[in-house]
Amino acid sequence: MYLTWFDNNSWLIEMADQRILLDPWLIGSLVFNNLPWLIKGEHQQPRPIPPDIDLLLLSQGLEDHAHPETLRALDHNLPVVGSPNAARVVTGLGYSQVTALAHGECYRLHDRLQIQAVPGSPIGPLLVENGYLLKDLATGVQLYYEPHGNHSPDLKASAPVDVIIAPVVDLAIPLLGALVKGRTSAPEVVQWLQPKVMLPSAAGGDVAFSGLLVSVLQSQGSPEELRQTLAQRQLTTQLLTPRPGVRLDLQPILAGG
Repeated sequence: MYLTWFDNNSWLIEMADQRILLDPWLIGSLVFNNLPWLIKGEHQQPRPIPPDIDLLLLSQGLEDHAHPETLRALDHNLPVVGSPNAARVVTGLGYSQVTALAHGECYRLHDRLQIQAVPGSPIGPLLVENGYLLKDLATGVQLYYEPHGNHSPDLKASAPVDVIIAPVVDLAIPLLGALVKGRTSAPEVVQWLQPKVMLPSAAGGDVAFSGLLVSVLQSQGSPEELRQTLAQRQLTTQLLTPRPGVRLDLQPILAGG
């Protein structure tokens, strides 16, 4: 397994001889609801579109997961798997092979990789987006992804999971609460799933943010704090801190028992 992080929530997952582009924001600015004065993200380094993509996987329909400018630039004949909300976004952009996965449903890619949708992040009072469990059908290796730190207790039935991609810090707005809940949820999900490897998502990287929300957004926690917590709980999970654009080979860790 190889993982490449492209800042924010964007990843290339190479697993079961398949190349999965996950929640990509690679081109242009990140703006929500066409309100750049509220918050605007810009890459400090160019992020080229990876070649030879087998599947586009989207966890949410919001712009930081289904980024419109990036989606317009990708091949619209790519197969796409996403939450129902994300599926509506890519269908509206003209993609021709779109599968919406409700929680508990599965998709098989070339009979090599199984993707199961699990409950993810609530968006407002009525919508819960997707997390995903990816399973190599030949080896049984599993990867779990959830970008905002909302982990369903139902995941316990899937343990052990070899790799987790999830936030490890809290990002909160005073009076409104946490937008990302990694500081408290990361130790809990590691306890549940007993992974060999965890990689942080949703924060850091070569991105500059501006706008009104940036001045009030508060971050709590850190990878080092999580490492100390895992050690105190006698959990042996390795927490890696990837650098944007650098391809990580996880096979030596996964093969280490």
